[in-house]
Amino acid sequence: MRLYTGKGDQGETDLLGERVTKNDPRIVALGALDEASCAMGLGRAMAQTDQSRAALLQAQRDLYAIMAELAFTDDLRPEAQVFPAERVTWLETITDTVMDGLSLPPAFVVPGDTAGGAALDIARSVVRRAERDVLSLTTSSTQINEQIGRYLNRLSSLLFALARAEDHAAGVVSTPAKTSAARRETGR
Repeated sequence: MRLYTGKGDQGETDLLGERVTKNDPRIVALGALDEASCAMGLGRAMAQTDQSRAALLQAQRDLYAIMAELAFTDDLRPEAQVFPAERVTWLETITDTVMDGLSLPPAFVVPGDTAGGAALDIARSVVRRAERDVLSLTTSSTQINEQIGRYLNRLSSLLFALARAEDHAAGVVSTPAKTSAARRETGR
């Protein structure tokens, strides 16, 4: 089986319903979502807790559903490919569950206290970029399901919570971004 076709050698690729340039805003958004899923996969591979691994796998599957919806042209998209509001509710519920077990410092934190937490912070920042790329489609003629924007916005919150949960599981207190906050916490 060959992995290449050569069809994209002239700078075009296929959406489900039309051929577009590889720098088409929808292709850019799909690429950012794929990159977000890969970053989440790295976080999942490094995660220490079953809760983190399970939540990340489900969220990666949700990103694939979002990519499938965005890959269709508006006139060819089947109703079964429309991302549902229930997935946003699931994301809110799992984020609240993760946060129930955490105590966060009263300041912004610097990523990098644990490998798993740092990987999830990278995933969070990649999801934020993907969210911006998807939302930029609303300025073009592409119709975007509002549940996609809501989901991506909430997903970055989940990734932040999971990063802090990974730090916590390793027995590490997340490092505050400001040194004054760090001094207040340590008394130095």
